[in-house]
Amino acid sequence: MAEKQYVIFKLCGEEYGVEIDHVQEITEYKNPTKVPNVPNFVEGIINLRGNITPIISLKKRFSLDDEEINENNRIIIIHIKNKQIGFIVDDASQVLTMKEEQIENPPEIIAGIDRQYITGIGKVEEKIIILLDLEKILTEKEKQEIQNM
Repeated sequence: MAEKQYVIFKLCGEEYGVEIDHVQEITEYKNPTKVPNVPNFVEGIINLRGNITPIISLKKRFSLDDEEINENNRIIIIHIKNKQIGFIVDDASQVLTMKEEQIENPPEIIAGIDRQYITGIGKVEEKIIILLDLEKILTEKEKQEIQNM
């Protein structure tokens, strides 16, 4: 039985997970420096240990209510095409191990481009966790724009 570990984070009270292998680190929220002429979900850039890192609001990317930033917010850092990118989340609470049989394919109701970054639906006790591939959240055009920042 294959098991995978997921970093569990929250957005607007819902739980999401991303494979721990894809996560470089989780850091406290730092106020990004605004950059002109970028997509509206790009909050700006931060200097993370000498690396200029674009910061993306997952709430804006998913068209969710964008609440005020507070001390619980975290930035999940991953690499996309050799570029370090951060995603703002409400809270990154835990690492969870799930077995294959706890994960179902995304339901048919999720159609179109959104389906490509939802890798599955995790079931843990009574909770549902939407499993994401953060590398696929951005379109190729958006990845290119961020590469050029």
